[in-house]
Amino acid sequence: MDKIIIEGVTEEGKTFRPTAWAEMISSNLASFGRDHRLRYDRGVHPCIINGNKCLVIARELQDSDPNAYQYVMEFAEQNGLKIQRDRRTGERALTYP
Repeated sequence: MDKIIIEGVTEEGKTFRPTAWAEMISSNLASFGRDHRLRYDRGVHPCIINGNKCLVIARELQDSDPNAYQYVMEFAEQNGLKIQRDRRTGERALTYP
């Protein structure tokens, strides 16, 4: 699965504030399961990479929920966040259930 990483670092190298930005976006796109626990969308996952808050976006989100994909990408672009392709492999690669 092809993925995009949005780093919580601006193009100028500053840490993006608020620090909970990735969790807030993920929560906006999440839903509650039968067990009443919050479940992140398969295509959006907050994580920490090399000490930076990041949001990993599955490119399949662009097809399955174009509005959500557009929302996330516009947020990143408007705030000048670094966007790159996820090149992690092996044990470091993020997998989805």
